Amino acid sequence: MKRTALVTGASSGIGKATATALVARGYRVLGTSRRPEGQQVPGVEFLPLDLADDASIEDLGSTLQHVDILVNNAGESQSGPFEELPAEALRRLFQVNVFGAVRLAQLALPGMRERGYGRVVMIGSMLASFPLAYRSSYVASKAALKGFSNGARHEYSPYGVWLTTVEPGSISTGISERRTKYIAPDSPHRPEFERMLAALDRNEKAGVSAERVAATIVTAIGAEKPRQRYAVGSNAPFVFALRRLVPATVVEKVTHRKHDLKR
Repeated sequence: MKRTALVTGASSGIGKATATALVARGYRVLGTSRRPEGQQVPGVEFLPLDLADDASIEDLGSTLQHVDILVNNAGESQSGPFEELPAEALRRLFQVNVFGAVRLAQLALPGMRERGYGRVVMIGSMLASFPLAYRSSYVASKAALKGFSNGARHEYSPYGVWLTTVEPGSISTGISERRTKYIAPDSPHRPEFERMLAALDRNEKAGVSAERVAATIVTAIGAEKPRQRYAVGSNAPFVFALRRLVPATVVEKVTHRKHDLKR
């Protein structure tokens, strides 16, 4: 039976690469975009979705009942000094990156459970495992998403339904051009913040391709029993091994030095 996959944020980057890879493997693929009109990814049927709008999410409810694979990819990347992050911006970030993704999964899981098969893939970030200064809100949102996935997978694995998180490191997708930034004009953090952003942009330009991340997502989907987490890019095997072997303070220093933060 041909399985149906729904990929959020399928018009560009990781979402587009994942949708394309799934089409090539014979899946029926639904993709979402805030502006689905004119989106052209061969073999992908586009549906409207705005994760900041609860009604838009609920409108997908009847479709999600019949989805076998949900890839929660769409999200927002945010940066800013902790004390200067606007409350409204934080609420929006968690709505888009966490609450929206969780609600989509809630709408899809009952059908998956009843059919005895399902995959929910949360697209996280290695920053959830290696937190970085001036990225605290983004780190927190991706850590929350991973927490939901890690806990809920034990509820659904007896039914043949598996939740997993894919954590990309630095990815060359142009996301730096869309990142939201919040910093006061007279912020005492500005020199370090700008240094971190420049390093972040540099690392992303040298990062792995969206297609490499998509291949990892497809591997997770195809696994008989997907792992709790898959990491890809930024020397993932080495840095996760390092985290197990050395003190947390050393890992923290290495993470920040990679982003030109010396303290």
